[in-house]
Amino acid sequence: MKVFLIRCSKSIDAFTERIGSAVSWLTALLMIIICIDVIMRYLFSSTKTWVIELEWHIFSIIFLIGAAYTLLHDKHVRVDLFYEKYSERDKSITDIAGVLLFLVPWASVVIYYGVEYAMNSFSFKESSSQPNGLPARYIIKSFIALGFGLLVLQGLSELIRHSLGKKS
Repeated sequence: MKVFLIRCSKSIDAFTERIGSAVSWLTALLMIIICIDVIMRYLFSSTKTWVIELEWHIFSIIFLIGAAYTLLHDKHVRVDLFYEKYSERDKSITDIAGVLLFLVPWASVVIYYGVEYAMNSFSFKESSSQPNGLPARYIIKSFIALGFGLLVLQGLSELIRHSLGKKS
């Protein structure tokens, strides 16, 4: 059973790594779009609603999908008043409690309502309320549940790893 759990954890980590690496390319794309938008706005006094919305959509995808990658690499925000001074065992206990008491329950709530939110948007083929905005807003809304689903999956990997006393 232990070997199976370790394999599951490593598979989840590898999946998260691939997803995170793929999404990281969106950061470069976002910077290019923002630079073009700034040049168009300040040199030519022109901007498009769909470009501004595209910037927000790409940022949202980076943030939502990148959360699991951030957890994998232990780069998430942590209030580090006591944690830094803990032993490895106490850190693992704290991380297990964090996953079980906070990450999984709260992310599950977001997933539940996120799916409902996206399905509602999809049911009436929601698009931007702005003239010349982006169509198919339900696509970006779907990333809410997807991102938090990936976060829970990575949280389960962290739970396995900390429960078995594995550092990485």
